[in-house]
Amino acid sequence: MIGSNFIRLAAFSNRPRVARGAVNSVFGNGLLFARLMSKETKAAIEDAVHSAPVVLFMKGTPEKPACGFSRATIQLLGQQGVDPSKFAAYNVLEDAELRNGIKEYSDWPTIPQLYVNHEFVGGCDIIMSMARSGELSELLEKANVLVPEEEGDEASASAKETEKPKEGKK
Repeated sequence: MIGSNFIRLAAFSNRPRVARGAVNSVFGNGLLFARLMSKETKAAIEDAVHSAPVVLFMKGTPEKPACGFSRATIQLLGQQGVDPSKFAAYNVLEDAELRNGIKEYSDWPTIPQLYVNHEFVGGCDIIMSMARSGELSELLEKANVLVPEEEGDEASASAKETEKPKEGKK
């Protein structure tokens, strides 16, 4: 018997029609069904997306990423200077509902997934491309999620730039 969270989508066509964001399954009888995330899972994901200005759904943790794509994304966010107080990470390996639900929620098939100010940005490939082009830096700066520069550091950096090198004695 099929569970209550499965719905019948198409039975008449050779070409499957799928609902946007649905995880698809084709059964032996040719019927196509989609599993829709529960209301509880959707609410939990929405709470997570709204838990911080920068949210990453990843495999593993920032301290111990469990895949190369998650590691690369964490490294890029660190290189950009994302403020840890404005960042939250969720390990999708701890919860199968979260792992499958986030893919349906974003309509994106891969993990990691980055959200900035509650908006889905993309996966590792998109983040890497944005970092290369400078778009990621611009996005994070506009979102005001970077570690603020201290005034003392800024003033000393400015002084160093204008300071002329001293010539040694000959």
